[in-house]
Amino acid sequence: MRSRTAATVCVIACAALSVGLAAQEGHPLTGTWSGDWGATADKRTRITLVMTWDGKAIAGTINPGPEAMTLGRVTVDYAKWTVRIEADGKDSSGKPVRVLADGKIDALGSWHRTLSGTWTQAGAKGTFKLTRD
Repeated sequence: MRSRTAATVCVIACAALSVGLAAQEGHPLTGTWSGDWGATADKRTRITLVMTWDGKAIAGTINPGPEAMTLGRVTVDYAKWTVRIEADGKDSSGKPVRVLADGKIDALGSWHRTLSGTWTQAGAKGTFKLTRD
């Protein structure tokens, strides 16, 4: 009887711990994502995307640094796990640049989930793929 009770307590403790760890992660887009975008396999531009969740909205930055772009609006369709990202910034010459990205989250249960789809920046269109670091 004692070993059965101990086993039950152990199972309950493991379940409680796993729920607590999952709760620590937060929103599925939270974190640093890295990858690239471009019109062809040969012509790709590296990108880093950092996103946070404040409990109401997703905020973040594309390519943190001198030419960083602040995310303007991020919308998620939780039924399909699709994402739309809108951002505005400036290029190295100070010219305004707009980014629109429409993608889908894959491997949702993985820590290193991916986000991929179409990317439009300054009139150029291509595809993108990001992996959460």
